[in-house]
Amino acid sequence: MRWWLVGILLLVSADIRAGEVFLIPENNPKPIYPKALHRAGVTGMVRVSMTVKADGSVSNAVIAQSAHPELEEASLAAVNQWRFKPWTITKDQPAQILVVAPMEYRLDSEHPFHVNKELERLKCSAIARASLNIATSSWVDLPVFSWTRSYLTHSLSPTQLPEEKRLALIAKLNASVRSIVQRCSAHPASRYVRFLPEEIRVLL
Repeated sequence: MRWWLVGILLLVSADIRAGEVFLIPENNPKPIYPKALHRAGVTGMVRVSMTVKADGSVSNAVIAQSAHPELEEASLAAVNQWRFKPWTITKDQPAQILVVAPMEYRLDSEHPFHVNKELERLKCSAIARASLNIATSSWVDLPVFSWTRSYLTHSLSPTQLPEEKRLALIAKLNASVRSIVQRCSAHPASRYVRFLPEEIRVLL
Protein backbone atom coordinates (compact mmCIF):
# COMPACT_ATOMS: atom_id res chain seq x y z
CA MET A 1 0.00 0.00 0.00
CA ARG A 2 2.92 2.38 -0.66
CA TRP A 3 0.75 4.59 -2.89
CA TRP A 4 -1.55 5.19 0.09
CA LEU A 5 1.26 6.40 2.36
CA VAL A 6 2.83 8.63 -0.29
CA GLY A 7 -0.58 10.12 -1.08
CA ILE A 8 -1.14 11.04 2.54
CA LEU A 9 2.29 12.63 2.93
CA LEU A 10 1.92 14.69 -0.22
CA LEU A 11 -1.43 16.00 0.93
CA VAL A 12 -0.04 16.94 4.31
CA SER A 13 3.11 18.54 2.91
CA ALA A 14 1.35 20.43 0.12
CA ASP A 15 -1.80 21.59 1.84
CA ILE A 16 -0.92 22.13 5.49
CA ARG A 17 1.31 25.09 6.28
CA ALA A 18 1.37 28.16 8.53
CA GLY A 19 3.70 31.00 7.67
CA GLU A 20 6.90 29.29 6.60
CA VAL A 21 6.15 25.99 8.38
CA PHE A 22 6.03 22.96 6.11
CA LEU A 23 5.46 19.59 7.72
CA ILE A 24 8.22 17.11 6.91
CA PRO A 25 7.35 13.55 7.97
CA GLU A 26 9.95 11.69 10.03
CA ASN A 27 7.94 8.73 11.25
CA ASN A 28 4.50 8.23 9.76
CA PRO A 29 3.46 4.56 9.87
CA LYS A 30 0.41 3.72 7.80
CA PRO A 31 -2.72 2.32 9.49
CA ILE A 32 -3.17 -1.42 9.66
CA TYR A 33 -6.27 -2.35 7.66
CA PRO A 34 -8.35 -4.57 10.02
CA LYS A 35 -8.25 -8.04 8.47
CA ALA A 36 -11.93 -8.75 9.12
CA LEU A 37 -12.98 -5.53 7.37
CA HIS A 38 -10.63 -6.18 4.45
CA ARG A 39 -12.08 -9.66 4.03
CA ALA A 40 -15.63 -8.30 4.26
CA GLY A 41 -14.94 -5.66 1.61
CA VAL A 42 -15.50 -2.69 3.92
CA THR A 43 -13.79 0.35 2.39
CA GLY A 44 -13.93 4.10 2.82
CA MET A 45 -12.31 7.33 3.86
CA VAL A 46 -11.30 8.40 7.35
CA ARG A 47 -10.13 11.95 8.08
CA VAL A 48 -8.14 12.55 11.24
CA SER A 49 -7.72 16.01 12.72
CA MET A 50 -4.62 16.50 14.87
CA THR A 51 -2.36 19.13 16.37
CA VAL A 52 1.29 19.07 15.33
CA LYS A 53 3.62 20.86 17.73
CA ALA A 54 6.92 22.57 16.98
CA ASP A 55 8.84 19.66 18.53
CA GLY A 56 7.30 17.41 15.83
CA SER A 57 4.95 15.56 18.16
CA VAL A 58 1.26 14.91 17.50
CA SER A 59 -1.55 15.45 19.99
CA ASN A 60 -5.33 15.80 20.15
CA ALA A 61 -5.94 13.35 17.31
CA VAL A 62 -9.68 13.03 16.70
CA ILE A 63 -11.85 11.65 13.92
CA ALA A 64 -13.25 14.35 11.64
CA GLN A 65 -14.92 11.96 9.19
CA SER A 66 -15.28 8.19 9.25
CA ALA A 67 -16.55 5.31 7.13
CA HIS A 68 -16.49 2.70 9.92
CA PRO A 69 -15.68 2.61 13.69
CA GLU A 70 -12.93 -0.01 13.30
CA LEU A 71 -11.28 2.06 10.57
CA GLU A 72 -11.31 4.94 13.05
CA GLU A 73 -9.38 2.84 15.56
CA ALA A 74 -6.78 1.83 12.98
CA SER A 75 -6.34 5.42 11.83
CA LEU A 76 -5.94 6.85 15.34
CA ALA A 77 -3.51 4.09 16.33
CA ALA A 78 -1.28 5.06 13.40
CA VAL A 79 -1.56 8.84 13.77
CA ASN A 80 -0.72 8.73 17.47
CA GLN A 81 2.70 7.35 16.45
CA TRP A 82 3.37 10.05 13.85
CA ARG A 83 6.31 12.42 14.23
CA PHE A 84 7.37 15.35 12.05
CA LYS A 85 10.60 17.29 11.72
CA PRO A 86 10.72 19.94 14.49
CA TRP A 87 10.76 23.64 13.61
CA THR A 88 11.82 26.83 15.38
CA ILE A 89 9.03 28.97 16.83
CA THR A 90 9.19 32.50 15.46
CA LYS A 91 6.83 35.36 14.70
CA ASP A 92 5.90 33.60 11.47
CA GLN A 93 6.21 30.03 12.70
CA PRO A 94 3.62 29.12 15.37
CA ALA A 95 4.09 26.72 18.27
CA GLN A 96 1.55 24.34 16.77
CA ILE A 97 -0.65 23.86 13.73
CA LEU A 98 -3.84 21.97 12.98
CA VAL A 99 -3.62 19.17 10.40
CA VAL A 100 -6.36 17.08 8.80
CA ALA A 101 -5.05 13.86 7.24
CA PRO A 102 -7.22 11.81 4.85
CA MET A 103 -6.79 8.04 4.92
CA GLU A 104 -8.37 5.93 2.21
CA TYR A 105 -8.92 2.22 2.76
CA ARG A 106 -9.10 0.28 -0.52
CA LEU A 107 -8.80 -3.35 -1.56
CA ASP A 108 -7.00 -3.01 -4.88
CA SER A 109 -3.40 -2.22 -3.99
CA GLU A 110 -1.90 -5.28 -5.69
CA HIS A 111 -4.33 -6.91 -8.09
CA PRO A 112 -3.63 -7.19 -11.85
CA PHE A 113 -4.87 -4.34 -14.07
CA HIS A 114 -7.37 -6.50 -15.98
CA VAL A 115 -8.16 -8.63 -12.98
CA ASN A 116 -11.44 -10.00 -14.37
CA LYS A 117 -9.60 -11.41 -17.41
CA GLU A 118 -6.99 -12.98 -15.17
CA LEU A 119 -9.72 -14.54 -13.03
CA GLU A 120 -11.52 -15.90 -16.09
CA ARG A 121 -8.33 -17.65 -17.27
CA LEU A 122 -7.16 -18.91 -13.89
CA LYS A 123 -6.90 -22.69 -13.65
CA CYS A 124 -7.97 -24.56 -10.55
CA SER A 125 -4.57 -26.24 -10.36
CA ALA A 126 -3.02 -22.89 -9.33
CA ILE A 127 -5.51 -22.50 -6.50
CA ALA A 128 -4.97 -26.08 -5.36
CA ARG A 129 -1.20 -25.50 -5.20
CA ALA A 130 -1.61 -22.18 -3.38
CA SER A 131 -3.80 -23.76 -0.71
CA LEU A 132 -1.31 -26.50 0.16
CA ASN A 133 0.23 -26.22 3.62
CA ILE A 134 -2.06 -23.31 4.50
CA ALA A 135 -4.65 -23.53 7.25
CA THR A 136 -8.20 -23.83 5.94
CA SER A 137 -9.14 -20.66 7.85
CA SER A 138 -6.54 -18.74 5.81
CA TRP A 139 -7.78 -19.82 2.38
CA VAL A 140 -10.01 -16.73 2.31
CA ASP A 141 -6.82 -14.62 2.14
CA LEU A 142 -5.44 -16.33 -0.98
CA PRO A 143 -4.70 -13.75 -3.72
CA VAL A 144 -7.42 -15.14 -6.00
CA PHE A 145 -10.13 -14.34 -3.45
CA SER A 146 -8.60 -10.95 -2.63
CA TRP A 147 -8.58 -10.13 -6.35
CA THR A 148 -12.20 -11.20 -6.69
CA ARG A 149 -13.28 -9.02 -3.76
CA SER A 150 -11.27 -6.13 -5.18
CA TYR A 151 -12.87 -6.51 -8.60
CA LEU A 152 -16.35 -6.41 -7.08
CA THR A 153 -15.39 -3.34 -5.08
CA HIS A 154 -13.39 -1.15 -7.44
CA SER A 155 -14.13 -2.26 -11.01
CA LEU A 156 -17.91 -1.94 -11.02
CA SER A 157 -19.88 1.26 -10.61
CA PRO A 158 -22.47 1.67 -7.82
CA THR A 159 -25.20 1.56 -10.46
CA GLN A 160 -23.94 -1.84 -11.63
CA LEU A 161 -23.45 -3.12 -8.10
CA PRO A 162 -24.98 -1.14 -5.21
CA GLU A 163 -23.07 -1.17 -1.92
CA GLU A 164 -25.49 -3.44 -0.05
CA LYS A 165 -25.44 -6.03 -2.83
CA ARG A 166 -21.64 -5.78 -3.18
CA LEU A 167 -21.10 -6.55 0.50
CA ALA A 168 -23.62 -9.40 0.30
CA LEU A 169 -21.80 -10.92 -2.69
CA ILE A 170 -18.45 -10.67 -0.91
CA ALA A 171 -19.97 -12.39 2.12
CA LYS A 172 -21.27 -15.13 -0.19
CA LEU A 173 -17.84 -15.49 -1.81
CA ASN A 174 -16.14 -15.76 1.58
CA ALA A 175 -18.64 -18.39 2.69
CA SER A 176 -17.92 -20.35 -0.52
CA VAL A 177 -14.12 -20.31 -0.23
CA ARG A 178 -13.74 -23.73 1.36
CA SER A 179 -16.01 -25.36 -1.20
CA ILE A 180 -14.26 -23.61 -4.10
CA VAL A 181 -10.80 -24.72 -2.99
CA GLN A 182 -11.94 -28.29 -2.40
CA ARG A 183 -13.66 -28.50 -5.78
CA CYS A 184 -10.67 -26.95 -7.51
CA SER A 185 -8.41 -29.53 -5.84
CA ALA A 186 -10.69 -32.28 -7.16
CA HIS A 187 -10.83 -30.74 -10.68
CA PRO A 188 -7.44 -29.08 -11.29
CA ALA A 189 -7.99 -28.77 -15.07
CA SER A 190 -11.14 -26.69 -14.56
CA ARG A 191 -11.19 -22.91 -14.38
CA TYR A 192 -11.71 -21.04 -11.12
CA VAL A 193 -14.77 -19.18 -12.39
CA ARG A 194 -16.65 -22.45 -12.86
CA PHE A 195 -16.98 -22.82 -9.09
CA LEU A 196 -17.82 -19.23 -8.22
CA PRO A 197 -21.38 -18.40 -7.10
CA GLU A 198 -23.43 -17.68 -10.21
CA GLU A 199 -24.21 -14.08 -9.16
CA ILE A 200 -20.48 -13.32 -9.05
CA ARG A 201 -19.53 -15.25 -12.17
CA VAL A 202 -21.89 -13.21 -14.37
CA LEU A 203 -20.21 -9.97 -13.25
CA LEU A 204 -16.72 -10.95 -14.39
